[in-house]
Amino acid sequence: MKLATWNVNSIRAREERVLRWLRANEPDALCLQELKVTEDAFPALPVRSLGYHASVHGQKTYNGVAVLSRPEPSDVERGFDDGGDDEQARLLAVRLGAVHVVSAYVPNGAVVGSEKWAYKIDWLRRLRAWLDRRFTRTDLVAVCGDFNVAPEPRDVCDPAAWEPSVLFHPEARSALEHVRAWGLVDAFRLHHQAAGLYSWWDYRMLAFPRNQGLRIDHVFLSEPLAARCRSARIDRNERKGKQPSDHVPVVVELEV
Repeated sequence: MKLATWNVNSIRAREERVLRWLRANEPDALCLQELKVTEDAFPALPVRSLGYHASVHGQKTYNGVAVLSRPEPSDVERGFDDGGDDEQARLLAVRLGAVHVVSAYVPNGAVVGSEKWAYKIDWLRRLRAWLDRRFTRTDLVAVCGDFNVAPEPRDVCDPAAWEPSVLFHPEARSALEHVRAWGLVDAFRLHHQAAGLYSWWDYRMLAFPRNQGLRIDHVFLSEPLAARCRSARIDRNERKGKQPSDHVPVVVELEV
């Protein structure tokens, strides 16, 4: 199974890029984040013409997640179903055969100490609680998405400068580590140990050509699924060309 995740920063703006990427890479499943459209506005027909089912949890203007899959999905779930779900469409889970695939868009957090920051930290807490309720550690689970957290100093171009920010603050990293402690393995780090490998670059200040980025897009695998992970890569080339997203796809290959 080839599985990928990509924050497209508006499916309207990036529709042709997504379709082109699907044709060129032919993943079995692609998790999308930051759609910025409602479900009825998602381009399901063009996606279907390429042989993909579209499971969508959309929202007007903001947020929104999807899973595009060649296998027909089952057990489609939207949100945490914990009594605290609001209008922010940030979590979608589907079952593809034996594998549970989750597309997650973790809140950015805006400014450390703000209400949006508190929402981010609590959202990560709820994600861990949802994993505890929903799965066992023997399940084949892939939690994919834009986590808006770089886990380690090697995932950040300038750790000292970024540490006070919402993307690399110690509290955010601790909250992410609590999620991972459920039993999730960073698929990318199974195959790449070097620093300087990023999935997001700011549009400003020539950040991409200078490689001033962060690795905040992740594929986390349950341990039984991680044992079947044969490769992982960041598709850096997708940041090039006209109208790119500020994020690029992360791709893993699983023996499933």
